[in-house]
Amino acid sequence: MAGARQAQQWLLTLLPAFPVLLLVLRLWQLSRQDMSTMLLLVQYVSPLGLLSALLIALVWAFPLVVLTFGVLGRLLRLSAPDRFDPERSLLASGTARTPGWVLTGAVALGALTWQLRFLPTLLMLGLWLLALRTRYLHPDQPTRILLVSVALPLAAAVLAYTALGPAIWAALRQDELATAALLAVPPAAAVLLTGPIPGWSAPVLTHGLAYAVAAVLPLVMGAVFLRVPVLPTAAVELAPPGAGAAAADTDPDTDPDTDPGTDPGGDPAPADRARPEVVLGALITVTDTSTIVLDRAEGVRFLPNGRVRSQVLCPEAARVPYSVVTVHGWPVEETVLDWMMPRRPVADPDVRCDGRLPAAR
Repeated sequence: MAGARQAQQWLLTLLPAFPVLLLVLRLWQLSRQDMSTMLLLVQYVSPLGLLSALLIALVWAFPLVVLTFGVLGRLLRLSAPDRFDPERSLLASGTARTPGWVLTGAVALGALTWQLRFLPTLLMLGLWLLALRTRYLHPDQPTRILLVSVALPLAAAVLAYTALGPAIWAALRQDELATAALLAVPPAAAVLLTGPIPGWSAPVLTHGLAYAVAAVLPLVMGAVFLRVPVLPTAAVELAPPGAGAAAADTDPDTDPDTDPGTDPGGDPAPADRARPEVVLGALITVTDTSTIVLDRAEGVRFLPNGRVRSQVLCPEAARVPYSVVTVHGWPVEETVLDWMMPRRPVADPDVRCDGRLPAAR
């Protein structure tokens, strides 16, 4: 079996490539699998903007990784100490090298960034970590172990069910079984895994779960990030193609007998060329000569700046909630940060963001 040091070197080599892979896949998806469009996006899209979108979308993954592997590693160390070898197991190596303040920071970050329906799971993981750590560091203090491993999880479960009871019942009435399970199961499960498991099963169980999480989590992260906007959505109002030449109607060299509704050859001008339009899409960049927009229907469009009447930034559409359950008025799909951050002021949407022209001014 390969040593933990060699596995760690491979992990540290491949780990930085994962965010880059996600960013490239997002641009590839945004370009609709067209290489020329993708190269254009790579040329103009801000790397800082991409990294910001990646961080905001996947900040929840850090607490999940740290706490899950922390629990599995401490469970292995407590249940099968003879199989806990940091030199041969990557799980054991990570557990031995992760300081307590990282775990505390992961719990705090999870409390801010996880949705309310996942906070009971965060409580369960935190209590498991605390109990397993206490049993390992203070094996000769049974009173302390009893308080941390039994009394504290029971008290936390009572408080959790007191606060979440109405929401659990509401989820059951709405047939939201997943939401009900996320709210009801973790507080009770927090009492179960506060001590060692049979030593013969600990290596297989902990390493199997670690491999399963390591295999599934990147797929979930990729699926989440591929739906995150990385370019601002804008509506660009364009003047008719011939509007810039309107001044030519007053040119003394212009034939006064020419009908302004015809082209120089005498043929009527197409109606769609005589009307302004609104282009709605992702704004890539603005150059000296054109505004480059990734149109939702036609792909990349280079709009001459001389035709641009106005531009408006279109806000992101509000996410349709999956659940109608609330906990004392707090929707279960919102986070603590959602409540702490100032709300976006409610304003009448600009008609240009719907692809319609504004009223005549």
